[in-house]
Amino acid sequence: MNDQQKLLNLLGLAQRAGKLISGEELVVKSIQTGKAKWVMLAKDAGPNLKKKIEDKSNYYGVGIYTALTALEISSAIGKPRKVIAVTDVGFVNKMRSIME
Repeated sequence: MNDQQKLLNLLGLAQRAGKLISGEELVVKSIQTGKAKWVMLAKDAGPNLKKKIEDKSNYYGVGIYTALTALEISSAIGKPRKVIAVTDVGFVNKMRSIME
């Protein structure tokens, strides 16, 4: 199993554990309130969504990852999404260790 597949499996696990926030407005709110520890943005997201999420993430100091497509994110978590926020530090650390 390659690293990307491990990451997608971990996303599914985080979703089932209730440690993901998905949807544009909820993710923005979670960034602003400090709940989001890390944001995953689809690399094929629209320019307006990209700018909004990147600006908020940079301003509030939240890490952002943009290597997955919307289809990959959606199939991993079981719902159509272009942006998700991980709220658990343990999941974030594991995801980062997979990508390094």
